Formats: sequence, C-alpha cells, structure tokens
Amino acid sequence: MPSISDRPSDQVPGAGSGEDDGQDSFVERVLAVVDAIPPGRVMTYGDVAATLGSRAARMVGQIMAYYGSDVPWWRVVRASGHPPVKHEHLALPHYRAEGTPLLGAGTAAYRVDLRLARYDDTRNHPLDR
Repeated sequence: MPSISDRPSDQVPGAGSGEDDGQDSFVERVLAVVDAIPPGRVMTYGDVAATLGSRAARMVGQIMAYYGSDVPWWRVVRASGHPPVKHEHLALPHYRAEGTPLLGAGTAAYRVDLRLARYDDTRNHPLDR
C-alpha cells in the first residue's frame, strides 16, 4: 500500500490548494483510529467510519488503499472478517504474530473471528480478561 508521502501532491486531498476541504482531516482521523487499534484486534471499515460519526465505509477503504501503509492496515477487515483484498498473504503473518483469533487459518479463505477479535473500546473485550 502506498503511503501518503508517496502520493503526488495533486492526488492528496487538499494538498497544494492552500485550503482545507475537510477531506485531509478525514484521512488523518481515519489513520489515527486505525493506529489506535490494539494488536490482536480488528475493526471493520464500517466500524472505523462509525467511530468517526460517518457511514462512509467505502471511503475508509479508499483511504486505507492510498494511505494505509504507515499504520497497522491488517487490523481493518471487511464486514465478513476477511482481510483486505489481495493482501491476505501479507496480513496472515501479522495476525499470527499478534495472536488474532482466526477461522479457517489453514485454508486460502481464512478470516478473522470478529466475535472474538472485534475492537470496540466502549465495552470489555473477552480476550482482555
């Protein structure tokens, strides 16, 4: 995944325009939420958006695709628990190293066990006990 610094300034929202159109702020807020997800836990794209008071799960996906390389991108998964598309092979070692609960980890179509691994800092997590 390319990082924000790898993008030409004409492709970074608000860059070079001299004005803040709100998109820059949303990008930074998404990356801050993702950076705060603890090891072994995940959030869905929709969870990240909801944390920011938004319903823009697809925008979160776009932000992660363009700017997510500098944060723990593997901790943001699809609503099904599947890792980011075409990054399954890169995410699996991270999940194993962090002890993220997985389903079907011995197969090509593994996914994160959202019942156990979903991060929500507003409730006690069963694995935190």
